[in-house]
Amino acid sequence: MNDLIATPTDEQPLHKEARRYRWFVQAFEYQREATASETGNSYEIDSERLTEVFADWLSAFEAQKPEDAKDNIAYVGFAAGLMLRSLIRNKPARCTAKPEDASQDNPAYFWPEGYLYVAFCLNVRGLVLQSDFHGEQQPSALLNEMRTWWSFRENVSEDPSLAIAFLDLFAGDEPQWQMPQVFHARPMNALERATKPQLES
Repeated sequence: MNDLIATPTDEQPLHKEARRYRWFVQAFEYQREATASETGNSYEIDSERLTEVFADWLSAFEAQKPEDAKDNIAYVGFAAGLMLRSLIRNKPARCTAKPEDASQDNPAYFWPEGYLYVAFCLNVRGLVLQSDFHGEQQPSALLNEMRTWWSFRENVSEDPSLAIAFLDLFAGDEPQWQMPQVFHARPMNALERATKPQLES
């Protein structure tokens, strides 16, 4: 996966700016270019579907947005999972070409579109945690394990909401496999536990 996305920001916190359509489109295009450079894959983006992704995500985001500030860190991960679900549902990207030596044992070539979506969601998630909460994301080694990617692709094709749990898994957090689409059902992750005292002070 690539380094954290670096896109222009204004003075407000990134987790608020990321709710702007213009920021989202610019960030996704940045990720497409970075992933294409990293993998050698070529991607075509359907702008209408990308708009649908954002509208779908924003509606889901607003529906469960917590009122208590102490839940904000947990909601960053949940919101990133909602974005992955929306990307998988709406399918805005299509891989049009792979390198000649592309191996199906590599997640980037096994599911190029899914790889792009996961990279985007993890990178934005990590950037928001770093920028707004001084936290550091610790991705799991499962991010590179093909058996996990087989399960990921198969399960989200049947239930896109499982993308929320899989993103937690890839990010190194404890997934909520039962009702992953419900925010209050999520356990406290390692970053939340580490920052809980300062949030309560």
